[in-house]
Amino acid sequence: MMEIISWIIFGLVAGAVAKMLMPGRGPGGFVGTIVIGVVGAFVGGLIAGMPMFGGTQVQPGFNLKSFLFAVGGSIILLVVYRFVKGKS
Repeated sequence: MMEIISWIIFGLVAGAVAKMLMPGRGPGGFVGTIVIGVVGAFVGGLIAGMPMFGGTQVQPGFNLKSFLFAVGGSIILLVVYRFVKGKS
């Protein structure tokens, strides 16, 4: 249970940093930031596992590499969200 709570908090921080780096319209509020951050952390983990980025797994827990990939994944999600939202 504590692991799930720590991932939610980690996602909240990563999503908040991504929103600070890319201000503007995004999925709303506190819950939207958590969702973007948690899913962004997952996307960032997938990207970190690609051969062009060393192909290593991001270690569980809070460390700089996992945080940077989580923020990067969150930014990618924000860009995709804005692109799709702009098309409709």
